[in-house]
Amino acid sequence: MANTRGPDEIVVFAHIRDGQDGTQRFVPAGLLKQASQAVGLLPAMSFRYGLRYLDRKNAFELDPRALSTREYQDVRGAMLFPLSGQNEFGGIRDAAPDAWGRRVIEARLRVPANSLNEFTYLLEAGSDRVGALDVRTHLDSDPTSSAGTLTSLPYLLQASAAIEAGEEIPANLISYLGGASSAGGARPKASVRDSENILWLAKFPAQGDTYDMAIAEYATLELARQAGLTVPGVRLHRVLGNSLLLIRRFDRYWAEPGQALTVGALAHETQVQPGFVEGRIPQISGLTLLGCSEMESISKGYKHLASAIREYCHPQFIVRDCAELFARMVFNIFVTNDDDHLRNHAFNYDSAYQGWRLSPLYDVLPRPMVSQERFLHLAVGLQGRLATLENAMSEHAAFIPDRPDAIAVIRRVWGAVRQWQVSFEDAGASPSLLTTMSSAMRDLEDIAGKELAAEIRKG
Repeated sequence: MANTRGPDEIVVFAHIRDGQDGTQRFVPAGLLKQASQAVGLLPAMSFRYGLRYLDRKNAFELDPRALSTREYQDVRGAMLFPLSGQNEFGGIRDAAPDAWGRRVIEARLRVPANSLNEFTYLLEAGSDRVGALDVRTHLDSDPTSSAGTLTSLPYLLQASAAIEAGEEIPANLISYLGGASSAGGARPKASVRDSENILWLAKFPAQGDTYDMAIAEYATLELARQAGLTVPGVRLHRVLGNSLLLIRRFDRYWAEPGQALTVGALAHETQVQPGFVEGRIPQISGLTLLGCSEMESISKGYKHLASAIREYCHPQFIVRDCAELFARMVFNIFVTNDDDHLRNHAFNYDSAYQGWRLSPLYDVLPRPMVSQERFLHLAVGLQGRLATLENAMSEHAAFIPDRPDAIAVIRRVWGAVRQWQVSFEDAGASPSLLTTMSSAMRDLEDIAGKELAAEIRKG
């Protein structure tokens, strides 16, 4: 059985372009510590940036709230602590495994649920974790490559099913689980590489699924792409009679050694070419950008994200990102995606502009229901979480100042969503899945009053 106590001090690494040739590599960014306290009390964490790291040309801040480097002299050599009321750093927390990843680690180490030290969960997530951070025990520790391959998907699927069922994982499947521990969320998933070495997130079916979630999410993401939203590449894959969804990891890009992602380019659209190497893009959650804890997130709304974008993201992206955020909120209203919590919104660091920007869209799945009155997870407008277009428009100025421009965004999204059946049929949805999804997809008149609906239709 693993040591459930774990270390009290670990090294955080950042993947940056470094040295005269700008080679992408992991460099030590700082030291994370937790002080042992009495039983029942949360450990107090502290972090100190490495002085050499702060002097590196392409160094990035690990967390724009708790570990900001804007005030360089105040940070240099200082011991930093989490934000008031929190016991961890959001930017580092985002590099830790989420619910599913923790279950995988516990199963692999054969320990009870939630029995490991938080630093152990961080260490066991592996070097293919989301973003550009890695966590290791010592300065000279080697990275751990954890992603599987497409050919390992049958074994990953079997191992994931065993974990979900609470069964012991067969010994011959243990070695395939490395890429599963780095994945976030609660559903089974794993990071895998295709034949070109491009990294994808594979999402597996879960116990209790009542319909084909892979086809539903694939079709919804393609629908979002048609609505003008920024969506990474997606694929459907059949394994052992099951539909699997593959989503291109948008925290990775391919370029010549020492070359940053080209200005205006999207990481998930870069391709492998001879001599190219993989670069990593720092990524944080909406939870981190707002500087709040999981318990506080239920009181937050889309306008809070828009406000954080204006304060912490690079000026180059503010107008675009706020408009896209508004469009995503409207899309979620149309398709009844109420899993829009702050961990399902992310921000990537743009090394060309040296600032944060909204990441591509992910984790969007309609929720079938019969209720006429529906709610999102995040607040929409003056009527709280109520999922209507009137509510969305009540605070449109937080995203898009001019009403006609906001209406134009709604019109664009509606124009795509009203063709949802075509997108689902193109994805191979069965008649029964179309029937199931029909209770999630909302007509314009379901979510807008007569006057607003007429205004939207006018274009």
